[in-house]
Amino acid sequence: MKSNAVKAASALLLNALIFGLSWWPFRQLQAAGLHPLWATSLTYAVALLLVSLFWSSAWLKFRHHPMLWLLLLSSGLCNLGFNWAVTTGDVVRVILLFYLMPMWSAGLAWWLLGERPGVASLVRVGLALAGVGLVLTPPDSAWPVPQGMADGLALMAGFFFALTNVLLRKLTHIPGPSRVLAMFSGGCLTALAVATVGVQGGWVAAPHLPWSDWPLALALSLGFLAANLGLQYGAARLSAHTTALIMPAEIMVATVSSVALGAAGLSVRSLLGATLITLAALAAAWTDPPHQEPLHDPGV
Repeated sequence: MKSNAVKAASALLLNALIFGLSWWPFRQLQAAGLHPLWATSLTYAVALLLVSLFWSSAWLKFRHHPMLWLLLLSSGLCNLGFNWAVTTGDVVRVILLFYLMPMWSAGLAWWLLGERPGVASLVRVGLALAGVGLVLTPPDSAWPVPQGMADGLALMAGFFFALTNVLLRKLTHIPGPSRVLAMFSGGCLTALAVATVGVQGGWVAAPHLPWSDWPLALALSLGFLAANLGLQYGAARLSAHTTALIMPAEIMVATVSSVALGAAGLSVRSLLGATLITLAALAAAWTDPPHQEPLHDPGV
């Protein structure tokens, strides 16, 4: 891989590391009384404020590039679904359902970017999906069977994560700060809207967070800032298929951390499936050439 491709892959791996560990602070905040929807809105609000202070002019691009609003919505629904699912469900199961994403990504990239997947890409996607299927298929069933709200949220989040990656590739002509602003706005406003509806409907508690837990919320917010900058930097410089297959490194991080801390179980079957997914990601990172289209996001 060339130097710029190595940097892009490293940025995506940073994103995967942070999101692979994010389940723990979200569970701590929930235990303190803050629903994951409120926690998502709060952490992204802090990151959004910091980005707006440094790049206030980035808001102007929303007037001339309507697809930034689609990026806002897509990123928001992705983060809302993932954070809620990983807080309430089995961490390993949620992560692996989320990483059915390569299937969504291949179709979306073909539709929105005209990137027809080659044979090698299809083989790697197949390897990753085989790993997911191996983990999720119970012994008494021939197919993976989603169970409960957390599974549905994880599937939704995976689809919108794939759409976010594809949109980042499609919007490379828009300055990076505007793309970052759209992503943070989505994370804050979408979760805020759903949480508000939930409070009115009685299925989400009003926000409450003791002062002693605010440092954790701030640390999570800064981590998300770094993770999303890494995502937009890496996804804008690599093909959508490569991005979709590098990101499952998050699976290994989440699996090891959640099993070690008792938030998930791990069988030999699950370990083998997660290994297949990670091998597919590593193969993609080292064999796919970087996208050669000129980029227009200096400073990010």
